[in-house]
Amino acid sequence: MIRKYPRLCSPITLGQVTFRNRMFSAPLGGTDITHDYCVGRGSVGFYELRAKGGAAAVTLSECVVHPETDHSHMFHLDDNRPGSLSSFTFAADAVRRHGAIASVELSHGGMYAGSYILDSKPGEKVVKYSSSDGVLEDGTEILALTKELIADIIKAYGRVAGLAKRAGFEMVMIHGGHSWLINQFLSPAFNRRTDEYGGSFENRRRFMLEVIASVRDAVGKGFPIEFRMSGAEGIGGGYGIETGVEIAKAIDGKVDLIHVSAGSHHSGFFMTHPPMFAPHGVNVRLAAEIKKHVKTPVATIGALNDPEMMEEIIASGKADVIYMARALLADPELPWKVMENRGDEIIKCIRCFTCMAERVQTQTRRCTLNPLIGREREGLEVLPAPKKKKVLVAGGGPGGLEAALTAARRGHQVVLCEKGDRLGGILNCEEGISFKKDMYEYASVMERLLRREGVDIRLNMEVTKAYAEAERADVLICAVGSEPIVPPLPGIGDENVILVNDLPSRRGEIKDSVVVLGGGLAGCEAAVHLADEGKRVTVVEMRDALAPDANVRHRPILMDKLKELVNIELGLTALRVTKDGLVCVKKDGSECLVPGETIICAVGQRPLTAAAQALANAAPRMYQVGDCTRVQNMTAAIYQGHHAALDV
Repeated sequence: MIRKYPRLCSPITLGQVTFRNRMFSAPLGGTDITHDYCVGRGSVGFYELRAKGGAAAVTLSECVVHPETDHSHMFHLDDNRPGSLSSFTFAADAVRRHGAIASVELSHGGMYAGSYILDSKPGEKVVKYSSSDGVLEDGTEILALTKELIADIIKAYGRVAGLAKRAGFEMVMIHGGHSWLINQFLSPAFNRRTDEYGGSFENRRRFMLEVIASVRDAVGKGFPIEFRMSGAEGIGGGYGIETGVEIAKAIDGKVDLIHVSAGSHHSGFFMTHPPMFAPHGVNVRLAAEIKKHVKTPVATIGALNDPEMMEEIIASGKADVIYMARALLADPELPWKVMENRGDEIIKCIRCFTCMAERVQTQTRRCTLNPLIGREREGLEVLPAPKKKKVLVAGGGPGGLEAALTAARRGHQVVLCEKGDRLGGILNCEEGISFKKDMYEYASVMERLLRREGVDIRLNMEVTKAYAEAERADVLICAVGSEPIVPPLPGIGDENVILVNDLPSRRGEIKDSVVVLGGGLAGCEAAVHLADEGKRVTVVEMRDALAPDANVRHRPILMDKLKELVNIELGLTALRVTKDGLVCVKKDGSECLVPGETIICAVGQRPLTAAAQALANAAPRMYQVGDCTRVQNMTAAIYQGHHAALDV
């Protein structure tokens, strides 16, 4: 066959191991880490899903090499701990049996290692180590590693690498970036030693080179070693791309793949995990520069999910391998879709950070667009239904789209009705917001998949009880959604007022000065977008905080963008709209005018409860999903739609 993306689909040989394509699954912490740090069965399924999806390599993250000085609650590979070696063996087997190469990330967090100690006593002090003495932001004291501990850690890297090889892994990744321990030795921002491990660059790189040598001695020639580095740290006192190039040159020929990431613990997620506000491939430039100076193959990473872009990166010589993490959560089958010329079916990551937020809040994984993530072992695979039924789905928003697709894949006859003239529901209000492009294009991809599954899509068709009864469906899945709240303010219906849901259709009416009424997630993101376009924007919020409905990973980045671009007025309650702006009352009772030619109303949504209840007896079985039950996020709507269809 003629492949549409020939370079992305071509094999690559690292050491003596050949990988089936150039699309690798980047390190992602598993969904369950047992109390004794083994790879849980849930994590095995989590990593296996990416192997089944066609990734050439799948990397387990992170494996702590020296628990004595790194107390992170991550995977530990220890042949003296019962169950440890076998859990890694099962994980490697699960990846390899689908044709992918299993790799494991060897890690030491140094001063940023976790502070969890197994069987620790209340109040027990955790000692943290780094290249040099210091104090963390929270006041935790950092001790410089002694030469004896340095030597022990270097040996530990080799010991764990050897165990990984014994367990069936065919590659190891040494984590030397993101302000983890090796980076703490490399970086002039952290390394203030005066012995042979500090001072000059030749000394600062010594620990890295000795770790690589230890790992090579353990795994032998031909066994691929990958080194993950930050091409630039992005922090004051840290190194830039010039030193990044020197680091790469120092390991050229000593490792088999140079994995160029970016950023550090201090530069934050914006650099290490580019958010929706950053261009796709924003960090590729670092890999491209390093590749000019080394013979070792180079990998790049950072918000890459478009096969056209990835093909160009390899074709133009910027990198040899493409790493993806979030993209393979949203669509684990992305590599096979690329290999099979089905790139138009890729469900692209929307960079919402739900996956990262869940990791912090619940110690699990969840993806807004993929209900299987984190629950791969629960028998939730889409299997054919034993008895085929007619399923009527009312509403073409996220929940309805997922319900219709899952039901169709189970073999049911599916009719999807949408009262508007296009699918997508509330997602359509994101159209035109440049950094939400992947989100509003989701509906287009889903429509394409639905039509290929034979779903009968009926637009401009509102499902009433009479209509549903006439269809004689066995099951009705109600996903009629929500409607915008319009506060009863004088002037709210004037021409200078635009509902946030109507921004795409009325974008030409927006004047140069804008007041956004409502500081929730929708209002804040609209404000950033309009400010990016050059508008003078003020957000008015009656509460004392903005975007409380944003997740814990997305919100800090959003706040930074707001502070940079937007005027913020908290604690103001809107009274009326005038041609000059929004009249508000302050907490002290005094009135003020927030000037603006255009008012964007973004005070929230209300569920279409009555419309949903009117359909309660329209079919023998009925499910309600998404906003029609209560206003929820996109994640909840998709999950509910998926599971409703699984129950049919």
